[in-house]
Order: sequence, then C-alpha cells, then structure tokens
Amino acid sequence: MVRNMSELLFPPANNRSKSGTAAGEDADPFRWLEDSASPETTAWVSAQNELTQAYLAGVPAREAIRSRLTDRWDFARAGVPFERGGRWFAVRNPGRQDQPVLCVMDAPDAEGRVLLDPNVLAADGTVAVSAVSVSPDGSKVAYATSASGSDWLTWQVPDVASAADLGDALSWCKSGSAEWEKDSSGFYYAAMTPPRPGREYRDANGAMRIFFHWVGTPQHADELVVAPADPALYPEVTVSADGRCLVLSLSRGIGPGAELQWLDLRRRAAGWRVLVPAGDRLAEVIASEGATFYLLTDDGAGQRRIVAIDSAAPAGPHPPRLWREVVPAADDTLLEAHFFGGRLVCHYLREACSRLSVFELDGTFVRDIPLPGLCTLGGSAVGHELITGTPESDIVHFEVVSFTESGRLYRHDLRSGQTTLVRASAVSLDPAVFTTERAEVTSADGTVLPLFLTRRRGLPRRGDVPVLLYGYGGVGACTTSSFSAAWAVWLERGGMLAVASLRGGGEYGRAWHDAGKLANKQNVFDDFCACARWLASSGWSRTDRIAINGGSNGGLLVGTCLTQHPELFGAAVADVGVFDMLRFTTSRSARGGRPSTETRRIPSSIGGCAGTRRCTTCAPAAIRRLCSPREITTTAWCPATRSSSRPRSSRRREPARPSCCGWRPAPGTATGSRPRRP
Repeated sequence: MVRNMSELLFPPANNRSKSGTAAGEDADPFRWLEDSASPETTAWVSAQNELTQAYLAGVPAREAIRSRLTDRWDFARAGVPFERGGRWFAVRNPGRQDQPVLCVMDAPDAEGRVLLDPNVLAADGTVAVSAVSVSPDGSKVAYATSASGSDWLTWQVPDVASAADLGDALSWCKSGSAEWEKDSSGFYYAAMTPPRPGREYRDANGAMRIFFHWVGTPQHADELVVAPADPALYPEVTVSADGRCLVLSLSRGIGPGAELQWLDLRRRAAGWRVLVPAGDRLAEVIASEGATFYLLTDDGAGQRRIVAIDSAAPAGPHPPRLWREVVPAADDTLLEAHFFGGRLVCHYLREACSRLSVFELDGTFVRDIPLPGLCTLGGSAVGHELITGTPESDIVHFEVVSFTESGRLYRHDLRSGQTTLVRASAVSLDPAVFTTERAEVTSADGTVLPLFLTRRRGLPRRGDVPVLLYGYGGVGACTTSSFSAAWAVWLERGGMLAVASLRGGGEYGRAWHDAGKLANKQNVFDDFCACARWLASSGWSRTDRIAINGGSNGGLLVGTCLTQHPELFGAAVADVGVFDMLRFTTSRSARGGRPSTETRRIPSSIGGCAGTRRCTTCAPAAIRRLCSPREITTTAWCPATRSSSRPRSSRRREPARPSCCGWRPAPGTATGSRPRRP
C-alpha cells in the first residue's frame, strides 16, 4: 500500500528508442504510446492503473465516499416527454441501471411500458444506445447502438406497437441523427465509407455521406442522397416540419460557417439550391413556412437574432441583403430557438442562466416563461434541447436543472400562458443548508467572467476550504448550472464547488467564443487561472486546497493550466484530455475538431506540451515559450500530472456535462457563442 506521493514510482514513458518524427519535428519519445494496441502500450497502461489503485487503496475516506456516491447515484431519472403521432415517449432510469430505458405512454405523465431496454442488448453490458429517433406517426423508432465504447454506430428499427424488430441494420455510422420522412416510410442518415477489414478502430475516418433508408429493406438498397465532392465536409440533413423540404448543412467541423442548401422534395429534379453560402456566420434553419425559411444567425448580431429568408430569391455573396429580421438581437445570448405551436420559443442566456421567451412568427413578443433563479435548461452544453414540443401543439415540456437540483419538469401552454410544475427534482439539496451565488472574476486582460459558487450556508470563510474548480472554455459550449451526484457528495463533505464560464464558450455570444479560440486560446487558460487566484485571495481557500477538473477540451484546459502554473493548484483531474495539439490532426476523427480556418504544422522544437506551447498550432510566435522535448504531451501521458488513462479513440463529441437524462428525441445543432463582456 502506497501512503505518500513521494513513494510513487511511475512506469517510464519517455522511450527514445521508440521515438517518432515527422518533417520539421524533433524526435518525440512518447510517440510509441499512440499505438494503443501494442503490447508495450497495454503493459504501460496496466502498470499505471496498478499504481493508481495501490495509492487510492490507502485513502482512509475512500470507502465512505464510495458508499455515499453509490447512494447518491441511486435516484430516479426521467427525460422530458415528447409526442409523436399521438403517442408519448420518454427515457427513464429508476436508479442505478447502466442505461436508461425508452418508454411509450398514452399521456405525458402516464406510467406506460418499456419499449427499448439497452441493458439487455448484451449480457456483459457493453452495448449502449447512443441515439433514438421516433417516426412522425409514432409507429416506429430508429435507435443507434455502439459496442464496447466504440464510436461506430449501427441503426436498428423496431415496431412501436409490438416492439418487434423489423430487421433493419445500418452499419458504419458515426452521426446520431436519423431524420424521418413525413410519411414515416424511412429516414435519412449519415454513414462513413467503410474502413478496411481489421482496421476498423485504427484507420482515419472516411468520407461521410447521406443515405435514405426505406424501413424493412437491406442497407445496400439505400439511396445515396448526398456525397460531398470534398471528403473533408460534414453533411447533415433535416426535414422541414411540413415535410416539403430537405435542408443540408455542409461544414468542416465544430463552429459556424456551414453552407446551407435545400431541396424541394416535391420537385427533386430541380436539385439542391444554396440558401446560405459558406462563410464565417452561424446560420441554422429553425422553421419554414411555404417558401420562407426562418434562421437563427449571428450575422450582424453577436448575441444572435432570427431572420426570415425567401428561398425563391437568388443566393448571392451577401445574403443578409435578402434577410428580413424577425426577432432582433437582445442584450442576452439567444442560444437556441424552436418552432412550437406555430410560435417561436427562444432560449436565452442571461449571465450564464436560462431565460425563455415566446414570439409570434412575425416577431411580435408574446411573453416570458417564468423560471427559477440561477438555473439552466437541461441537456448538453452545446445544444441544451431538453425542451420538447411540435409545430402543431400548444403544449411545451422542458426541464430545469441547477447545482443543487437534479431537474424539475415543467409544462407550458402556449395558448393560455400557464406554466405548471409537472415533476419535482428527484434529488434536491436542502436550500436551507446549501446555497449558490455568482461571483465576478477579473482575468489578466481585465475581462470579467462569472464564477458560480455552491457551498453549505454558514461555511466559515477561513482560507482553507477545499474547492473543486471546474471549467471547459471551448467550441462555443456553455458552462452553466448542472447537477452531478459526485458534486453533491463533494458539497455534503464540506467542499465548495466553483464552476467557471470561460471565454471560448458560448455564454456571451460570438465574440466571447472568438476570444477563446485559435490565437486567443491563451485567454481561456488565463481565465481559469484567474478563478483559482480569486479563490485563493478571496478568503475562501488557498492554492494547495484547490483541485481543478475538466474533460476533453476541458482536459486540455486542466493540463495546460497545471503546466503553466503548477503553483496555483493542489490537485488536478484531466478527463480524456485533448493534449497533443501538434498531433491532433493525425487522429482518426480530427476533422470534427478542426476550425474552419487553416492551421499550420509547427515543429515541436518551438514549444513543449499543449500547455507550455500555448496551443502553438494556432498561436502567434509572440506568445510561445520554449520547453524541452521531454515536456511534449502525448494523448496518453502528461509529464506535469504523471497521470494516465487507457488510450481512447478520438471522436467528434459534445463536451461532457452532468445530466439526468439519457437520449434526446431530436438532437439539435445549436452551438453557443458570445462577444467579450463589457
């Protein structure tokens, strides 16, 4: 049993005999760890895991924490109900099931029956359901499964009435979207060019194409609908609410700038027509009425607005000349908009907290929907989407979460304006015991950012409170209120939770996002470090009592800040971090994370790990600093933290965010962004 950090003997990772090089780069002594299937890498990971478990076994409170976490995780979770063809659907988890089940009901609050149970798809529990899409008439459901943690998806289709499998199996997919035809005869889906046999988990992704699948037919009979001439483009399609049009988005990765095209499904021979040319603006179709499309855009409005465009008008290099403003930009960030009950339901963020407003389709303001304070609409950090409705119905359901509540379900009647609490939170920390407040932190360049603090009421401000500081700051994702069982246990044990909304995210619009990407990426690290300094100087804590955490892009954040300023933190957990930015473009799914502008390969001799070179794939020379080759971070190891995890395949994913729901009926594409705060 290891009781002291100084006793730890880490498995050697620096192996110069296996170093790799690329043109213009120094030898990378950690390159051998990129081969996750090699016996050497497998042995190294096993040794790291053994070392970790030996150390954790000596933590006195470990079993007490494990027991309380087990209890806290055992609470009922239920998604937001949604209606298709007169049937209601929702995902549910009674407690500690590995995966939620999909239920079908006669009413939104009825008990219903289980339609799909992912927990029985494999005896060893290694098959997961990643996406679900119900047909418009409610008679069929398409669901995508992945095996053993792979990002390859296979779509299958059961009948809703009988739950019988209809025999469909669509392989080599990586998109969790299935867009049904209005008549429910089939759906559009995206599939990759199949990889070479035996190289399914090692080859770079092939080109993504859009197919149409008729239910009950084999995959080889599917119709090819879209095959971009440029294999670097990501095609995504949506079917308009009236079923008349197919809208195509062509993008080069995460972020704005996609080209929008549309196809009249009644006049297919007319072919695809450009609705919005590619550029640097966000443009997303949220509704259509006849030949008019309603778009959410940040063109000319960093906080976003809604415009209408006549599809019959020619698309030129400056489409805004043809746009009619419907809902103008506000001081708050318009994160997403939905077409429910013939009206626009708009989700805004005000100081990183949710606000819902209703407008007529002509832009006339109707009302605000009342929400609790310091809360957020549930869902993911990119597209919150835990709000459901249909263009034909006046009933809207949505979930609201906070740092102390797992999620309240509300129903709003668009016609009467009445809002009703349908279901209280399954877990709610006593508001008489716990409180959340929003502090303001000033970053290195004077930018002010919000920092949410959750703690016990009456917690002494004596300078030694243990703090868990969480951040993300990237891809326009919004870091707002959310609930986590692990966070709840941390709070119960006397800790403080600090959640930072950093630049690079979408909390304050386009300029806020731009201020934390590419050459401005250092701002994100400065913001996070400023939060740590504030916590240490505010009287709440001190540096050796501050732990930092983040995942994916947030893992990069943690690794970078720990490398640049190790003196600010006492502990760090970087989950599935994207660390080696010089090698990121060689990963299997790198296209999903590339910015729309070109990045250059930069020799490792001018910088160290992703943190010390301050993202030199996009940073100007003025902000680079040198470090030795031994500091170069690989995807498996960070010399600053000397920690590791089993190498995982890279995939285009939304950032991890605690949530009480599993699947969403219609995954959205909204990405947040906002300019610098004044």
